[in-house]
Amino acid sequence: MRQAGRSLPEYLAAREGTEMLQACLTPELASEITLQPVRRYGVDAGIFFSDIVVPLKLAGIDVEIVPGTGPVVAEPIRGASDVLRLPPLDPAALAPIREAVALAVDGLGGTPLIGFAGAPYTLASYLVEGGPSREQLRTRTMMYADPHAWAGLLNWCADVTGDFLRAQVEAGASAAQLFDSWVGSLSRGDYFKRVVPHTQRAFSHLRGTDVPIIHFGLGAGEFLDLMAAAGADAIGVDWRIPLDEAARRVGPELTLQGNIDPALLAVPWRTLRAHVEDVMERGRAARAHVVNLGHGVPPGADPDVLARIVRLVHGEEPLD
Repeated sequence: MRQAGRSLPEYLAAREGTEMLQACLTPELASEITLQPVRRYGVDAGIFFSDIVVPLKLAGIDVEIVPGTGPVVAEPIRGASDVLRLPPLDPAALAPIREAVALAVDGLGGTPLIGFAGAPYTLASYLVEGGPSREQLRTRTMMYADPHAWAGLLNWCADVTGDFLRAQVEAGASAAQLFDSWVGSLSRGDYFKRVVPHTQRAFSHLRGTDVPIIHFGLGAGEFLDLMAAAGADAIGVDWRIPLDEAARRVGPELTLQGNIDPALLAVPWRTLRAHVEDVMERGRAARAHVVNLGHGVPPGADPDVLARIVRLVHGEEPLD
C-alpha cells in the first residue's frame, strides 16, 4: 500500500529534522525512503514515497503538513471564484518528482516501482475542508450547492494529479496507483455522477503509457463495481469487504489488491497468520491478487511482523 516504510527505524533516521513535504520534494531523500522497505522486506515492488497533497504544493497551493493534524490548506476553496483562481501546474515544477523516481528506479534494479497519487475527490476534499475531515461536510455541500464550481474543481484536481502520476511513469514507474482516502464519505449515486467522470479524466493522463493502473478507495466497498468501471486494471480493497465478495462485485476481468487488516498487525502471530492465509485464499476468487494491507502501514507497526508476513506470502515462513 502506501507509507510502507514509515514504521522503520531507518525511515525515522532519514526523516529526522526534515518536514514531510520537504522530504517528498528532495529527490535523494524521497528515493532513499522509497527503497528502504524493499531492502528490508524483499517485497515484489516498491511504492513511490510521496503524499497526496504534493501535487497541490507543486501547483502553488499554500499547503503544509502539520504534525498531529495532517495537511492544512491556508486558503480553502469556498466558491466558484476560488476555483477560478486555482493556478495551473507548471510542468517544470515536476522536475524533483521525475528525478526522485529515476533515482528510485535505478536503485531498485529489476524490482518494479509503483507510482502514487491522490484521486481527484480526495484532493478536492483537502482543498475545500482546509484539512483532514471525517465526513467532508463542506465538500459534499459544495458538490450540491454549486455543481458547476464542483465540476471545475474536480477537473482541476484530475489534471494536476494526472500530470503528477504521468511524470512518475515517464520517469520509470512500472505501474500507477490512484489513492482515494475520503471517497467512503459519498453515497453510491454521488460517486457515480459527481466523481467517476473526474477519476476517468485523471486516468486519461496515462493514456499511451501502457502501464497497469491500481485504484484504491477507503470505505468504497458499496461501489467497487463503479470504481472498476472507471477504468483501472486493479482495484484496491480495504479490510471491510472479503476479497471473494469484492471479486464478485468487480467481475472476472480485474485484479484485486489487499486486504490484510492493519489492526491485526499487533495481534499474536497465530491469529495474524490465519487472517493472512484467509485473505490469500479468498483472493483466489479474483483474476489475480496482489497481497497487501487494506490501508497504510500504521506508524507503530513492528517491522519484524511485516517481514514475517512477506515470508508467509512468499511461501518461506515455516509452520508453527
